[in-house]
Order: sequence, then C-alpha cells, then structure tokens
Amino acid sequence: MGSLTANTEDTTLVIGNRNYSSWSLRAWLFMRQNQVPFTELRVALGHQDTADKLREYSASGLVPVLLESDLHLWDSLAICEYVSECHLDGRGWPADQRARAVARAACAEMHSGFPCLRQHLPMNLRSEFAWRDFSDKVGNEISRITSLWSECRHAFAHGKPWLFGDFSIADAFFAPIATRFLTYNVPMPADAARYVEELRALPALDAWYTAARNEIENLPQYEALEIWLA
Repeated sequence: MGSLTANTEDTTLVIGNRNYSSWSLRAWLFMRQNQVPFTELRVALGHQDTADKLREYSASGLVPVLLESDLHLWDSLAICEYVSECHLDGRGWPADQRARAVARAACAEMHSGFPCLRQHLPMNLRSEFAWRDFSDKVGNEISRITSLWSECRHAFAHGKPWLFGDFSIADAFFAPIATRFLTYNVPMPADAARYVEELRALPALDAWYTAARNEIENLPQYEALEIWLA
C-alpha cells in the first residue's frame, strides 16, 4: 500500500464541462468522496482554443489532468491510483487481494470498453429522454454492466451499498454510467437500479449535477439529437 507523502495544498485537478465530461467526473468524484483537498480548474470543452488551453497542462490535450508540484498526470485511472496511493494509503482499492484484483479488472473493462454505449448514450446531465431500444450491441453492453455490478456486489459488498463494500475507484468509474442510465431511462434489474440510486444520492455527485445544470455551454455532439430525432 502507499504512504501519505503528497502535499494536498499543491494539488489541482483540471476538468472539462461537468455536463458532458465523464472522464473528469471519475477522478473528481473519487477525490471529493474521499475528502482529498484539491483546487479545481475547469476548461470549457468545444471552443476553438480548448485544445491549446488543455495542452498547457497535458500534451494529450484531454481531461482530466492532475497537477501536483512538477507532476502532470493525464489519465483518469492513473490519477485515481496515484491519489489512492499518495493521499489515502491505498484505500482506493479493496483491502482483500481477490476483491482488489476483480476491482482492477472491472475498472480496466470500463476504461477501454463499451464503445456502443458511449456513442449512443453520451453523458448529458441536463437532459432526460424516454427510453428507446438501440441496437443489440448497445443492449448487450448494458446487460454486461448490470451483470458485472450484480456479480461484484454479490461476491464482495458484504451488505454494503458499493461494488466492493466501501466506496472505491470502481464506483467512481461506473458513476458516469449511472448518470447515463438515468438520463436515458434505461430499464434495469432491481439491484442495478438500487446501485444507481445509491450513487445518485451521494452529496458529491449531487454537487456535480448542480454545477452541471448551471453551465451555459451546449455541445451538439453530446446532445444526441441525431438519435432522438431519427
């Protein structure tokens, strides 16, 4: 496990629009839920100078970015793992070795998978749509996610609300999926719906929602108009 070596006074998290930026939400929620102090720096996405502004902090030109002293960390999973090791003494992952391995596998699958769901159900906290059927590929990805949640909670939650008992990096990683399920009124099994409700009830996530609703930017590529008006 890690040790508490980082100076939180020098920690800054660069995020994008709260309404749309699922990757920003993951790192932000994990840090806020664990009460890790940080300065928030928001760079609005979708402007002509967005890429140039983001490259001031990261060569990738993407969010989120963690800034700490001379460290610029540009990947959401790497950020969460670093915060867990340096600010939380490793508590971002389950203490049990088997649970920790499964949690890492779940995060890796979320990090690189579910492309159809990402494409057809973009994160959009200010909107709500009646459910409509998509392709079998989207349905299969939704089923995979809800099954994964059920398997993790059954095996490792031990009566607690989160995937592995205590709130972990895995819960932060699936929080944007929960927001998508709410936005698009995705039909879910009862246990998955309860998990979504637990995430939505987090004060930290509610604060993110409130801030998202106060944003003024409207990015058509995330509004899914071509889907809902087709």
